[in-house]
Amino acid sequence: MSGTFTPRPGAAPLLRQVRAQTLMEARLLLRNGEQLLLAVVIPLLVLVGGVLAAERLDLDLAEGTPLEVLTPGVLALAIMSTSFTSLAIATGFERRYGVLKRLGTAPLPRSGLLTGKIGALLLVQVLQVVVVLAAATVMGWRLEVGGLGVLGAVVVAAAGTAAFASLGLLIAGTLRAEATLAAANLIYLLLMTGGAVVVPASTYGGFGAVATWLPSGALGEGLRAALLDGAFPWPAVLVLLVWAAVGTVLTARTFSWE
Repeated sequence: MSGTFTPRPGAAPLLRQVRAQTLMEARLLLRNGEQLLLAVVIPLLVLVGGVLAAERLDLDLAEGTPLEVLTPGVLALAIMSTSFTSLAIATGFERRYGVLKRLGTAPLPRSGLLTGKIGALLLVQVLQVVVVLAAATVMGWRLEVGGLGVLGAVVVAAAGTAAFASLGLLIAGTLRAEATLAAANLIYLLLMTGGAVVVPASTYGGFGAVATWLPSGALGEGLRAALLDGAFPWPAVLVLLVWAAVGTVLTARTFSWE
């Protein structure tokens, strides 16, 4: 028996599935009020509040004006917010409600699901960078570094995304949803205040040298080196890649899909 069936049954091409998953993940993230708070509102409040407080109190940040120093730090904070906290919380509750288990029965393979999540992270981060830099520009910030600095910022941001995303999935894949929510928020607050992500490690005194080995410190110091000095931050990139490798290996060995 022969014939033509329209539409032809079967799964869509993998690329189209991944693109649909990416757009759906991005829409879900942007529609969630808590995720928007982490991704956009808190970084903007830290930027505006930090600059005003530093100027009012006449704080000496050593490496430049408060706006010059805080803008790369807030970009690092925004990357950490989305790649770590938002991803961990969203994935943790997807496990709890069986979303990941049900997606496992769909034609989209698990690698495609993870690729979709990473694609959504990158889309949201582009939005974050546009919003933060627009706010900083209105306040008087100007990009004064050359191509090497811009390239360094992009590379260290990508390495930071990989490091924090692997750690976020590690927590989400091993803890219960409520524990993931608590742990992700607690770690986020600790790294934001004591992890050298917003302000330079040199302001932490003796702990500063230790903070540069944390993923938050490496991301913050790397973006400051790129956007303040125009340098390619090799040490920070290497530290972040090590964190990404460790987080990926541990996640691959421990992640539970249900």
